[in-house]
Amino acid sequence: MSRLDDPEYARFAWKRFRRLLAWSGLVGLVASVIAIWLVGRSYGALDWVATIAMIGGVTGSVLMAGALMGLTFLSSGTGHDEAVDTRDFDDTHN
Repeated sequence: MSRLDDPEYARFAWKRFRRLLAWSGLVGLVASVIAIWLVGRSYGALDWVATIAMIGGVTGSVLMAGALMGLTFLSSGTGHDEAVDTRDFDDTHN
């Protein structure tokens, strides 16, 4: 049985996941601003299409990494991994 079956704990766990995702989004936006600034210093001002593409690419990559990391923490921290593990282990571990 997973701790996510408890509605109170599930609310807490998903709130923590959304908070991690919000922080990842903020970090992604800051990273994209820094990347735009660095590219602008090296190659000159970027066109608006390139700027939007860079914001989307950098922020999207950071958000995806944050979401995957957050889901890993969510499933591991709530006992969900152990609840769905149906493998039968014995002492020999062939």
